[in-house]
Order: sequence, then structure tokens, then C-alpha cells
Amino acid sequence: MATAIAIASGKGGTGKTTIAANLAIALAKFGKKVAVLDADIAMANLELIMGLEGKPVTLNDVLAGRASVREAIYKGPEGVLVIPAGISLEKFRRANPEKLEEVLKEINDLVDILIIDCPAGIGKETLIALSASDAVILVVNPEISSISDALKVIAIAKRLGTQILGAIVNRVSNDSTELSVKAIETILEVPVLGVVPEDPHVRKAAAFGTPLVIMYPDSPAAQAIMEIAAKLVGVKYEPKYKKKEKENFITRLIKGLFGGRK
Repeated sequence: MATAIAIASGKGGTGKTTIAANLAIALAKFGKKVAVLDADIAMANLELIMGLEGKPVTLNDVLAGRASVREAIYKGPEGVLVIPAGISLEKFRRANPEKLEEVLKEINDLVDILIIDCPAGIGKETLIALSASDAVILVVNPEISSISDALKVIAIAKRLGTQILGAIVNRVSNDSTELSVKAIETILEVPVLGVVPEDPHVRKAAAFGTPLVIMYPDSPAAQAIMEIAAKLVGVKYEPKYKKKEKENFITRLIKGLFGGRK
């Protein structure tokens, strides 16, 4: 039976889908049977990152009662099973998101880990995905607006009884205005599972429709994602790039406001 992990964010633009897609492949590289499902049925783009655009049957067809789950499953890189939502607006209008929980149950026996790419925010589709998941990982950027919105997702996950594994801090450039890992952990009161740096290779990989960990496996961002995946499955992994985080003014301010509470 699969462990369903929702990848969520409080706001759009955090790089959540990129993390979901590449994390799924990274987990497969460590020997796990993995599926990744695009639950963002309104603004779907997982298939573009995975190089599987234009597939005839998608999750929206399944949610509309026009196809079976098995018909919407495609084999992606490293053998990862991909369930794209599709980018057709017409199919989206016919889809019933309340059937998502049934879909997830049908995938359960096929893999060890099911990664669910949730819509950003706390809309209906996100609530359904979170309630049907065993755990959630938040993707945040090191800025106060992203962290503030993530707090809302954490509050909802707690109410739903979904385990919060922690947060991934994405697109970190070590700018002096960014929040540090310690500050983010202090505010969210959840552990930071890993830090993914700002990396031009991410955009290049997306342009070619090839996942980052496949096209540029030695890039800083890919190595960071591999390290996170290793942590999730309990495997030791030493990334090729490791930068020490600097404490800045924002970090010191947060420490003063929160008093270092955990």
C-alpha cells in the first residue's frame, strides 16, 4: 500500500510542481516504486515538466467519469508513473474534483510512494488532496509572504489529521533579505527537510521538457533534491554542492521576535 505525500504551498510561484516532479524521480532513483499525480486540475503543468504533454487521456477525463484510472497512467523517467491532469479547459469544466479520493485509492496498490502535486493555496481541490494524503510537505520560498501563506496550509493539515513532514525551502539565493532556515523553522514550527538553491539549470530543463534530475543531475538544485529524497527514504547521500547559510538581518530580527521558540 502506497504512502501518499502531498506537495503543497500557500501561494503560487514557489516552484512546487518542479519539486514534486523531480522529487518523484529522485525517490525512484533510490529504488522506490513511485507515482506522481497532478491534482492541480485547473492550472496543470506537471506533464510539461515530465515531458508528457498532449496525452489523450488525463486525470480530468477520469474525474469526469469518461475514463478509468489505468487509462490515465503513463510511464515517465526512471519508471515513475505519471497521472497528468491535462491542460484542456473543456475537460477541466467537466471534472468532478470530489472523485479524487477514489482515484488515489485505485493507485494505492501500484506503488510504494504516491506524490500528489496539490494546487497552490487552500481551495477545494487542495483540501481534498490533503485529506486523502498520509502526509504533506510544504514548498516555500525564503520570504515572509510565502511563509505566512504556508502557515494557513499547516493549520488546515493539522485539522485534517494529515502528518506534516516538514518544509522544503526552494529558490534560495542567499540574498541578505531572505529568511534563514532557522527563522523559517521558528515561524512554521516544522522542520526544514532541505534547501534548494536558485539554479539556472531548472529553467533550462523545463524548456526542454526534461526533469532537472535527469537532464542536469550534477546541478546544485538537482543535488539538493536528491539529498531530500535520500532523507525521506533513510538513505545516506552526500551532495556535491553544499553551501553554508549565512545569518542575516532578517534572521536576527525573527530570532528577536520569537525568542528562539520551537
